[in-house]
Formats: sequence, structure tokens, C-alpha cells
Amino acid sequence: MTDNVSQPVGDVASEPLRSVHTTSFPVLLKQLGASILVTTYQAGKLVVLREDAGVLNTHFRNLNKPMGLALDGGKLAVGCSIDIWEFHNVPAVCKKLDESEDYPSTQAKHDACFLPRRSHCTGDIQIHEMAFVGGPEEPGELVFVNTAFSCLTKRSEENSFEPIWRPKFIKQMAPGDNCHLNGLATRDGRVKYVTALGTTNEPGGWRENKRDGGLLIDIDSHEIIARGLSMPHSPRWYNGQLWLLESGDGTIGKVDPATGKYEPIAQFPGFTRGLSFLGPLAFLGLSQVRESAIFSGIPLVERLKKADERTCGVWVLNIETGETLGFCRFEEGVQEIFAVEVLPGVRFPDLVNHDAELVGRSYVLGDAALADVPEDLRA
Repeated sequence: MTDNVSQPVGDVASEPLRSVHTTSFPVLLKQLGASILVTTYQAGKLVVLREDAGVLNTHFRNLNKPMGLALDGGKLAVGCSIDIWEFHNVPAVCKKLDESEDYPSTQAKHDACFLPRRSHCTGDIQIHEMAFVGGPEEPGELVFVNTAFSCLTKRSEENSFEPIWRPKFIKQMAPGDNCHLNGLATRDGRVKYVTALGTTNEPGGWRENKRDGGLLIDIDSHEIIARGLSMPHSPRWYNGQLWLLESGDGTIGKVDPATGKYEPIAQFPGFTRGLSFLGPLAFLGLSQVRESAIFSGIPLVERLKKADERTCGVWVLNIETGETLGFCRFEEGVQEIFAVEVLPGVRFPDLVNHDAELVGRSYVLGDAALADVPEDLRA
């Protein structure tokens, strides 16, 4: 740990959503020129972590049970309770934010503003992880984990969703959360790996063996690469290696695709879920484990019960050394985190879904139409 001094942060209007952070956390964000997005479905918030005058500014926006996040350039998709919201970055609006008392900062200037552009109603399909896929010359298509129907899906112009893949042990299309399909990893511009918590074809069947029934699947071959995992989440292909979080044991590690062996490199005092990389750093989410049937019996609960410790927040790990470099810990109001996404090159973003006046008077036009707009009205 480079620095374990904690300081209180948080938007006054958002109390009692309080947090503390190591002084190293905002320093890292400043050095990286980055910020972080976090979803917490339990609190119904999208959290923006950003550096301002050497302090971590913790900024909250309300959404209906947000879980999965997907980024593609200036596009941001958020999977919610019954729908997917897509936001686009409109940099010209940043000046309006800086000039408004409703968007305060100490020194920082806004450098990204995500405005709502599209909503798609999926119904309650328990959307988990999401990703925009496609090559450099292709428009990004959004693929998301449909946990209720145990499959991968994409948006449809006519239907709630369009199924594109499911495990071979899932025999029907029905909303039963049979295997708790939850995470996906892209490789070479397409979805390559998924995680699930069991191989059952019965509604909720994965719960019977949640302690070590987790698996990692190659979607091309349908081969189960790794078995015996404790509630795995957040698989990622990064720097030529396959990473995942063994949430039930509070670890992050690597999987050898050839042998299926999972090698943990660090352990944390929380349910690890939500993972994003930048350079040699991993930003991962920790959730508190509740005294409930879902979490009972997993190794993490037994370990933390002995230590009398429950933690929720975002931790920063150097994956080359295994050293924890800092954290932001939520003290009140947030107990569970789902997604963590780094915004590289974006220091002080905002997402505007609450300000009808600002959204209503911020128009985005194509170049041809913009040429006919009076110059004094152009941003």
C-alpha cells in the first residue's frame, strides 16, 4: 500500500452515500489522466470517480438497477432493470456544465458529457455484462448477457432481444436463470469467453452447488475450459492473458486456456466483481457479502466472518507486482458493486439524465444540417 490515509468524500446532496479513499487513489487517476464508472444496482446509482484538486470526487447519478456497462469510443451503454440506455459523449456541452452552479467542481473542468441518445426495452431479463463488438472498420454492435434466459443476446428492432448463443446444456428459451450466466470477455473484437455458476438446466439450479460449481466456457467450441470455480465473474482477455475474478473467494487471477488452471494473484476482503484494466493496473469492485442464502457457504463468507470484515468499493492492483496501490471504500449507502469501467483519457466526465432542461436544449446535428445553423447558435 503506497498510502493508507483516508479522507471523506461524496456529493453533499447524495448523503448518506459516503465513502473514504486513500490519498493515492486520486493521485493515480491524475497520473493516468482517467476516471472510473461504477454501477451499483443495490443502490440504484451510476457512480463517477474523478480527481478534482487532489481529492477524489465521488459523483452519483440515479438509474433503475444499473448493472452492465459497455464503452465504445464516445458511446456508453448501461443495462438496467428492464431496459438498456445508450448515452453519447457530447463534448460541446461541457462548457455549459462548467458555467452552471448545478455542476460544481473545485478546479477540474468537464471534458466529457454523456447525454441520453437511445433506450431499448428488454423486459426483466437480468442483464449482466455487456460489450460493444466489431472490428475497427465496423460499427459496434452491443452484445449482453441475458441471465434470466441463460444466453447471450443483442438488441432487436422489433423484439425484446435477439438470442445469439447459449450453453449446450441449456435446452430451452425460458426465464429461469438456470446456470446464472453472468460475465463475458471479448477477444479480437468479438465475444470469446463467458462465466456461469453451474451447468444446470433447471430454474435456479446453480444455487445448489454455488460454492464450487462455477465455470468458464469458450463460446466457439462450447468447451468448458475451467471448472470448480467459486462464483466466477468478470472474465477479461488483457495483454494476451485470460483473467477472471473468483468472487466466492475474493480473488483475481489468470486462467490458462490450455489447461483450465486458475492461478489467483491477489485476495481481497470482499466479493470481487467488476474489472477493468489500464496499463499495469487493474481496477476491481468489491461487494459486501450478505447473510443470505445466495452467499451462504462460499469460502469468502467463512473467511470474512472470522475477520469480522465486510468491504465495498473499488480497489487498484498492480498486476505485475501484486501490490494494492489504493482504494475507494463506500462507508454507507452502497453495499454491492457490479461493473467497473475505466475511462482512459477522460479526467472529469458527467452523465446527464436528470436535467431535462439541459438535455432539451442540447441539440446534436450532422455536418450538413449544422452548416445551416447560425454561427452564434453553434457550440
